[in-house]
Amino acid sequence: MKNAIFETDLTDAQWEYLKPMLPKSKKHGRPPTDRRVVINAILYMVKGGIPWRLLPKNFPPWKTVYHIFRAWTLDWTWAALNDTLRICARASEGRDPQPSAAILDSQSVKSDGHGGEVGFDAGKNIKGRKRHILVDTLGLILAVFVTPANCTERDGAKQVLQQVGGWLPRLRKLWADGGYSGENFAQWVRDNWPKVEVEIVKRSDVTKGFAVLPRRWIVERTLAWLMRHRRLVRDYERTEASAQSWIHLAMIRIQLRRLA
Repeated sequence: MKNAIFETDLTDAQWEYLKPMLPKSKKHGRPPTDRRVVINAILYMVKGGIPWRLLPKNFPPWKTVYHIFRAWTLDWTWAALNDTLRICARASEGRDPQPSAAILDSQSVKSDGHGGEVGFDAGKNIKGRKRHILVDTLGLILAVFVTPANCTERDGAKQVLQQVGGWLPRLRKLWADGGYSGENFAQWVRDNWPKVEVEIVKRSDVTKGFAVLPRRWIVERTLAWLMRHRRLVRDYERTEASAQSWIHLAMIRIQLRRLA
């Protein structure tokens, strides 16, 4: 096995798993930078949360790494890798590649002074951005959409579902918390996906302190997985597209560690 410099470096088994899924290199121009080293650099960043310019000298120049990160953000490569690995992870658990049930949730995080568009979430008293995510019953991300924090849960959920609704033909059940309640949202889901039923899992009014809620704990665990990656503890990204890519990258890392 190639000697790993950092804990986030891909193992040989993980690299052999991921390598066939990557876009093909261009046949013309300069020889491409070793993609394994580039991905190691990006995984180091998502886990360590450092700025681009502080990337250690063990990796290629930060501008080279950023160029690939940005190019694969714009052409949805990171999202596609997450989807492919999720299918493999579901197969390894004996699940159908396409889920029949999913859970919605959102998370507001404070933004750094990056100059991108942000908003104020009055409920959480946070100025920043909101991450709207849809996960399967294993907690693996099906879709993610990042908005300013003042976006409502229902509006963000519509954006998430529009991303993947046509790609999930087996979907029949959608669990969500009280932030998604209301006939308008349920009716909108029925109008677009007549076979999908929305079920609101509410916290009991008499329950005090922490309580594990059916189905909702799965998506809350996913958000906890994401927050173990320091790049995601705050919102450092100028664009929502980059913010979404870092979430996909965190899940890519999680799923690779499961599979190889």
